[in-house]
Amino acid sequence: MANNTSVSGGCTWPGTDPLYLAYHDTEWGVPEYDGRALWEKLILDGFQAGLSWITILRKRENFRSAFKGFDPVKVARMTDRDVERLLKDEGIIRHRGKIEGTIRNAHAFLEIEKSHPGGFSAYCWEWVGGKPIVNRFTTMRDVPAATDISTAFSKDLRKRGFTFCGPTIVYAWMQACGLVNDHMIGCARHKQVARARRPR
Repeated sequence: MANNTSVSGGCTWPGTDPLYLAYHDTEWGVPEYDGRALWEKLILDGFQAGLSWITILRKRENFRSAFKGFDPVKVARMTDRDVERLLKDEGIIRHRGKIEGTIRNAHAFLEIEKSHPGGFSAYCWEWVGGKPIVNRFTTMRDVPAATDISTAFSKDLRKRGFTFCGPTIVYAWMQACGLVNDHMIGCARHKQVARARRPR
């Protein structure tokens, strides 16, 4: 799947790292409709700020263990004692603001789940009209760091209590979760992802 069968094509960002290539070839850009999974990836993108995504990928299972499988209900119950414990956990990014922000984000997620028709997933997908935005970029230079939608989306998330969700983070998350298809035209995954259908 990775080195010899990667379909990265025009998507040069995975480089040659097998883990990065596998992520690109099987996960990145695939439309995600599960609210909890969308939230998990938003949290991980927040932790990625200032770092490379491969760093987060290598620690993803550690993050899942540290944050109780990214169960928002369980994370929302975490206390200052949990924060202090996680600050000693070498398996994750030991950043107090991001750890505390994850707990706040769990509360914000649960509020949207409770108040928004269709929950967090419906809330997210409404920002792109319910279906992926399909771009047709030919080089990585064409891809924006943020867009008007990600800027407005970021502002609304912050208004709702989310942290570490600036416009650039939100756009990277939208790409990862398939709200935007930013695979290059020369990449086989562009067409494959575009054909993905929303599960019933």
